[in-house]
Amino acid sequence: MSRRGSGLDVIVVGAGVVGAAAALAFARDGLQVALVETRQPPAWQKLPTDSDRIDLRVYAFAPDNAALLDNLGVWRDVADARLQPYRAMRVWDAAGGGELSFDADAFGRRELGWIVEHALLVDRLWHALPGAGVQLHCPDSVVALEQDDAGATVMLESGISLRSKIVVAADGAESKLRSLAGIEAPRHDYGQRGLVAFVESGKPHRSTCWQRFLPTGPLAFLPFDDGHVSSIVWTLPDAEAQRLLDVDDATFLRELDNAFAGTLGESRCVSRRAAFPLRLQLAQSLASGRVAVIGDAAHAVHPLAGQGVNLGLRDVATLRRILADARSRGLDLAARLPRWARAQRSENALSAHAFDGINRLFSNDSVAATLLRGPLLGLAGKLPPLTHAFWRHAAGQ
Repeated sequence: MSRRGSGLDVIVVGAGVVGAAAALAFARDGLQVALVETRQPPAWQKLPTDSDRIDLRVYAFAPDNAALLDNLGVWRDVADARLQPYRAMRVWDAAGGGELSFDADAFGRRELGWIVEHALLVDRLWHALPGAGVQLHCPDSVVALEQDDAGATVMLESGISLRSKIVVAADGAESKLRSLAGIEAPRHDYGQRGLVAFVESGKPHRSTCWQRFLPTGPLAFLPFDDGHVSSIVWTLPDAEAQRLLDVDDATFLRELDNAFAGTLGESRCVSRRAAFPLRLQLAQSLASGRVAVIGDAAHAVHPLAGQGVNLGLRDVATLRRILADARSRGLDLAARLPRWARAQRSENALSAHAFDGINRLFSNDSVAATLLRGPLLGLAGKLPPLTHAFWRHAAGQ
């Protein structure tokens, strides 16, 4: 087995949005970084929504994470390619009651956030890696891990051995590195799937994120262009999601518009449909020895608040700060990991269980829940300090 990179400070395993951002951040801070990924992502192209090859995965990107990517030198490249700001949010329940609303003007902002494609973020982050000096091992994967008082060694499938001061697991919910580090991550499957697609609505979306709670789960329309095209995320029981994947476009659109109560007029399909399983999964610890766990490897949450990638990038930002603090004090880079892990896991668990509680309250048709949830939304919408607190938390402020 050949040994390379013995002078590394950090090895990041997994090069999706969170892993690539982590590797880039650490390299920008002057650390020697290696990044391990099983496959190179396809190059992003500005495809129309009716292309069969367009990525259906989009994120509601928060301001603090836009600031992080701006600091890393990639946000402008993302914005120049394709980026849709949203200026308002409207949330209401199908059973009636009040509405919870957020408006950029009320917060003194031009926008509340941005809708951005997963594939575009990954593409721009990958383009920045070589210039930052990140050592890329792709395609490759971790098969073994060893730790001692001086560092950590990962063995790759290619036969290469890498040694560094810390190792960061960003390799997704099924993280191999997390398992090798002995960290368990109990999972609760919701028995739901998130059905996603792009649709064109009869009425303009007005740069607004719309979400209607139904007994089967929330239905969200996220603005994707300047006019009528939105990305939908529809939470449904497994069997119902599969049924709606299988029906023809006319049937799907009829049920979609009925579920959304015609809020944006009649819809038209402009993409294929897909669905992904939903789960709640929290790693029992975010650190073990010299291994730190971030992103989906640390937490998989319900998508109803669009916070999954935002939580992952906040892992990056806080880990970046504690590594910088350790360096400034002349400490081992792993010295601050236990403290970071406790604080960050507490923050992530609070968010994850809050999303879980909201999903349980709004995704059922019990009489008590039905009578309660609409008035709760209305009450929250009538209390500006509470509305501002909700948004500040979602925005990472």
